[in-house]
Amino acid sequence: MAKKRAATRRGTGKPSKMRMLIVEARYYDAIADKLLKGARGVLDEAGVEYDVVTVPGALEIPAAIAIACDTASYAGAVALGCVIEGETYHFEVVSNESARGLMELALHERLAIGNGILTVDTEAQALERLGGAHGHKGAEAARAALHMARLKRDLS
Repeated sequence: MAKKRAATRRGTGKPSKMRMLIVEARYYDAIADKLLKGARGVLDEAGVEYDVVTVPGALEIPAAIAIACDTASYAGAVALGCVIEGETYHFEVVSNESARGLMELALHERLAIGNGILTVDTEAQALERLGGAHGHKGAEAARAALHMARLKRDLS
């Protein structure tokens, strides 16, 4: 069940009317913590208000974004999660369907979404993408969502 975190942080930079949503999947807690920290850092620096909603896994992220955007006004959303390949086909289903769900929301609902769902072979690969050799995907997803939200605002 998706739950809204009680301790919602607000941006501390320049005032902004923009409000963003972060949806995080907590299947891998340590990875989720780092993804969230990176996304929050970018949004705090930009002075953007945001809410954080938690879901069990990556497959639930698109539905949580759709539900949240039906009930509140968000300029965009940041999707955070991790899918690590196992021994079954489940990895492909979760990876592909979560990405498809986010793309459908972006295209059909015109939502500005930053996809920070890691799809990796190992936990070590995930950690390399959280401030290591491959950058910080939580921060990159927040930057992408902000960019698309600003683009939508500027073209409106």
